[in-house]
Amino acid sequence: MMVFWKARLAFLAVPKTGTHAYDAILSDKADIAMRHPPSAKHMNAQRFRRRMAPLISPTAAETIETLAVIREPLGWLGSWYRYRQRPELDGQLNSTAGYSFEEFVEGYLSHPRPAFARVGSQAQFVSDATGRIIVDHLFAYEDQTALRAFLAERLGFDVPEPPRLNVSSVKSDLSLPPALLERLQHDCAADFDLHRKLSGG
Repeated sequence: MMVFWKARLAFLAVPKTGTHAYDAILSDKADIAMRHPPSAKHMNAQRFRRRMAPLISPTAAETIETLAVIREPLGWLGSWYRYRQRPELDGQLNSTAGYSFEEFVEGYLSHPRPAFARVGSQAQFVSDATGRIIVDHLFAYEDQTALRAFLAERLGFDVPEPPRLNVSSVKSDLSLPPALLERLQHDCAADFDLHRKLSGG
């Protein structure tokens, strides 16, 4: 999460949407850059408004606009699945090693979710408790040109193409049986609908 005071903009870091790469090229120009712990780096919109903004200034919740990136939900889950297959997580409860992507998605749709599939929701990240979107500017992950153009306009300088960081080297089959994909689209309709709107669908 980065805050640019002069631009009155907070860039919220939705996990697995390339925000680490933007942090690499913009954090030295940010007035606030949260990197650790993950709960601070990936502070959601509600937490920013309620807890972080008042620490910045008494009027920050009303005067600082928020920005977030939303990724196509199936690709987002696939990125989580591959990321959690890295050797550093071997033997840990959140490792997806030994699980197929189908099993990962089945776990994600379970209640409660097993540790290896506990990755949250993009729609919930940018919404309040009632499900209302509370982020001012949302961009589809797949439209990096629009995101960079917006940032350049707000920040007042050209924003270069970010490097590819945290890209998993693991190659996995991310196909799903039609019935499971349909169930995912139904149960996570808010995530799919949000991305569809951002993509012009």
